[in-house]
Formats: sequence, C-alpha cells, structure tokens
Amino acid sequence: MKHLTLILALLIGTLGFAQDSKAKALLDEVSKKAKSYENISLDFKYALENLSENINQETRGDVVLQGNKYRLNILGATRIYDGKTLYSISPDDEEVTISKQDANDENSITPNKMLTFYEDGYTYKMDIDQTVKGRKIQYIKLTPIDSKSEIKYVLLGIDAQTKHIYNLMEIGKNGTKTTLTVNSFKTNQPISKSLFTFDESKYKDYYINRLD
Repeated sequence: MKHLTLILALLIGTLGFAQDSKAKALLDEVSKKAKSYENISLDFKYALENLSENINQETRGDVVLQGNKYRLNILGATRIYDGKTLYSISPDDEEVTISKQDANDENSITPNKMLTFYEDGYTYKMDIDQTVKGRKIQYIKLTPIDSKSEIKYVLLGIDAQTKHIYNLMEIGKNGTKTTLTVNSFKTNQPISKSLFTFDESKYKDYYINRLD
C-alpha cells in the first residue's frame, strides 16, 4: 500500500526541478495545472510484473484528492486522510488502523508532501513520445540521484494536449516493473463533505488499532 502511495505521489504531484529545460517546463506546466483544481478524482489500473519471479499482478483502484486530504480505495481496502489522521480500513481483516502523520517524517506520505517529495531525488530528461489511442504521450525519464536506490528509473507519460498524467512506469533494479495507468481523470467534481471523515460508528465490529 505504501509503495502504491509513492507511485501516486509521482502521478499527481509536481516533480521538482529538472536538469533538462524542456522537461522542467513540461513538469512545471503539469504541476501548475494540477494545483489549480479544487479536487482531483482518478480511476487507475495498477500492474506489478517481475518475469524472473513469475509475478504478474493487476488490479484497479481510485483516489480522490482535495488539498491536504485524500481517500484511496485499492485491493478492497480504504485509506482516508483528513489532513491530520490516517485511517486504514481493511474489511478482510475487519480492522481499522488509526495513526497520526508527522509532516516532518520523511517516511510519511501525504498529498501535500506529494507535491515536493521527489524534488531533490531525481535527474530528469525528455524521453520518447508515443501515440496511444490517438493521444500523443510525451515521456520524461527520471533517474534516482542516490546510487543505492532500489529504483533503476521511472518513465512518466504526459498527455501533450491536456497536460494530465497518462501513466507512470517504475523499473526496479531487481527487475520489477510497476505500471500505473490512468483510466479516468476528473477534476472539480461534487464530493460529499464527509468523504474524508472517518465515522467510527460504522465499524463497531472491527478491531480498532490505535498506533498513537
């Protein structure tokens, strides 16, 4: 789940300062546009592949973001962050884990940190462009500065017309390929005021695990 959140962080956030001036200009444009929306709703496909380990998994999920809040649904579980507290709800385990997120904790990923998480961690350059279902997708290659990183490189696909993220491919040094493809990108949708609110009364039969 945390790995997926990191992928989403790259997907929806600004990616910082690029060494390639064209890549920087495009990333800045994508970031500026994302920040202009009141909220963003994404439906996505998440695929994990490692041929040497005979792993080939695929699932779908969705996430809604508004300012410093989010609600993520994936693999039957839900994560709600109300800006202060994270609620991880697992129906299979009938368990809710409640934890505080420290804004200064580098291991804590929240939507506001998604905007700057990779600011100093990667070098950037323009890569190939492809036509996918009539859409021109421009890729930017991100390479970790840290030689000890488990990530070999990341390819970020951007729709040249809308300046929205189309997909993201993360290639690991262990041969694992993680791909997140956006099926639906909606903005400024009418959402419930309680969307980012956890109602404990709905989980009376669940084990409530309070970490803080």
